[in-house]
Amino acid sequence: MNQPDRLDLSNELARLRHAQSRHPLPDWTTRARRLRSLEAVVSQHRQEIADAINADFGCRPREETDMLEVFPSVSAIRHALRHGRRWMRPQRKLASMAFLPARIEMLPQPLGVIGIIVPWNYPLFLAVGPLVDALAAGNRAMVKMSEYTPRFSQLFADLIARHFQPDEVIVVNGDASVGETFAGLPFDHLLFTGSTAVGHHVMRSASANLTPVTLELGGKSPAIIGPGARFEHAVERIVLGKMINAGQTCIAPDYVLVPRAELARFTSIARDVVTRLYPNLANNKQYASVATDRHYQRLAELRDNAVAAGAHSHSLSDVNDRPTQRLLTPVVLTEVRDDMPVMQQEIFGPLLPVIPYDDLDEAIDYVASRPRPLALYLFEQDAGKVDDVLARTHAGGVTLNDTIYHIAQHDLPFGGVGPSGMGGYHGEAGFRTFSHMKPVLRQARFNGTGLLNPPYGKRFRQMLEILLRRG
Repeated sequence: MNQPDRLDLSNELARLRHAQSRHPLPDWTTRARRLRSLEAVVSQHRQEIADAINADFGCRPREETDMLEVFPSVSAIRHALRHGRRWMRPQRKLASMAFLPARIEMLPQPLGVIGIIVPWNYPLFLAVGPLVDALAAGNRAMVKMSEYTPRFSQLFADLIARHFQPDEVIVVNGDASVGETFAGLPFDHLLFTGSTAVGHHVMRSASANLTPVTLELGGKSPAIIGPGARFEHAVERIVLGKMINAGQTCIAPDYVLVPRAELARFTSIARDVVTRLYPNLANNKQYASVATDRHYQRLAELRDNAVAAGAHSHSLSDVNDRPTQRLLTPVVLTEVRDDMPVMQQEIFGPLLPVIPYDDLDEAIDYVASRPRPLALYLFEQDAGKVDDVLARTHAGGVTLNDTIYHIAQHDLPFGGVGPSGMGGYHGEAGFRTFSHMKPVLRQARFNGTGLLNPPYGKRFRQMLEILLRRG
């Protein structure tokens, strides 16, 4: 397949813009039809989707694709279908007292054409999720798929072309140079999901057109096991959050802070959890492969370099690495230091550094002194300690006494903060992200604003004094 060039992409964007200009405010019937078309893409082609993603990864269990991609995609679509008509309604209020009887309102207006750049780790959900919000808000969209999932990316392009009009949604495939061109197009909003390093380039490209951006970038998401945690439960949920999709999840626990006295117990329980959840790991088709050779090599080097620098590696399975299958044995790393690459880079794989602390203040300070992560996980039963951690740390989102699941809540915005991203989407928050909430003041026929007209005399000064007193 030939790679699209800049002119091709510009022409495609112009075509979508022209279509949007002819129908700038789609009614709910049109938006609902588009959402149902997207639901058909996902629901009617589950097996094809799972097969394509499995082939791209080498091994991606059908169960994980259904649970982590198909289900949240369909759920997001149905949530938008239930609530989208309400989201479209103008928000009306009376004007402030000094301007009565005027009225004010906020009119949700589609931004126009939304650009969406999709990563490789969850290629279905991270395409469909923002697309749901963009379509519910009445926009058209161009979607750039990842070159690292070529089979699924081509399948998604084919399915979108089959279920949508050609001037509603366009899917673009191509390498990094195509992605760079795509990011430089003058979209009305651009959403990028991926690494912080690439996020810098995307934001620079978008800035040339003053394109507003939503960036979901990841980072090193910590898990804290508090002194009052249900310890075995905490270890199980952290290990599961790390093992699904072989840790290739933007909000996977990146490292764990554990009470010092529990360090050895953590490793022992973690090994038991892996044995129980993933028996016979070497032949277990429910444990995903690392997606690419390059990523596999990067993870192996992070682990091996840490061990060479003095860290201790504790295998959570009797299985050795299998490079030809890109099966990487999950390990706990102890005695890690901040200067090790494994503690400086987002891991994005089944390596889990565990860091001991002596009191909870030390753990809080450790998290607070580092770049703000996309997610934070806290396991603790004491409400006061929970409130203390929430007040003193920043993160894009938080799950308490579990991992991952805040991303699946339609009524919570999803996004990062600082180095882990900016802006949010999902549900009504996503509808607002892809809408211009146009402020409107409706002046009444009979009103008192003329009392403030020049020439400025005694009456003007009296009225102004009244306004100043009433605020």
